[in-house]
Amino acid sequence: MNQTLDAIEHALAERLENRRIPRAAEIAWACAWLEGCGYPGLSMLAEALDDERREIELARDAIGLDLANVSCAFLAPQIMADVEAHGRAFLRNVRHGLFLLPFTVLTNVGIGCPVDRAFAVGGVRTKNPYEEKLAIVRDNGVEIDDALWRRLCT
Repeated sequence: MNQTLDAIEHALAERLENRRIPRAAEIAWACAWLEGCGYPGLSMLAEALDDERREIELARDAIGLDLANVSCAFLAPQIMADVEAHGRAFLRNVRHGLFLLPFTVLTNVGIGCPVDRAFAVGGVRTKNPYEEKLAIVRDNGVEIDDALWRRLCT
């Protein structure tokens, strides 16, 4: 089915808020952004919603931040606030690290390889390599899996 980024974002935000997921609007925005860029935001979110653990208290140690395999679908806004406050961080035990990408692009922060189980976030990004692709899908929508959509939004 074809959906606009706004429709994906709004439907997901409503569904996540109904499930009392903290930061629902930010998670929904990031998921729609990922789908618009061709990344599997919806399927990663579906996996994350099946996890028992969705939150941890972030605490830096000598190495950086241990995310304890809690999905970045839920932690990304909190991680970005930490990076803004304390600077570059090396992340380890990362699950669904791609959920950090929309936030790093939005704030012009550099990111290591978000598909690795450990990578750094921080520094400065000088351009947005995703804007052209997002402009196209804003006009034309994005194809999403019907069954996955029903699972997440019904």
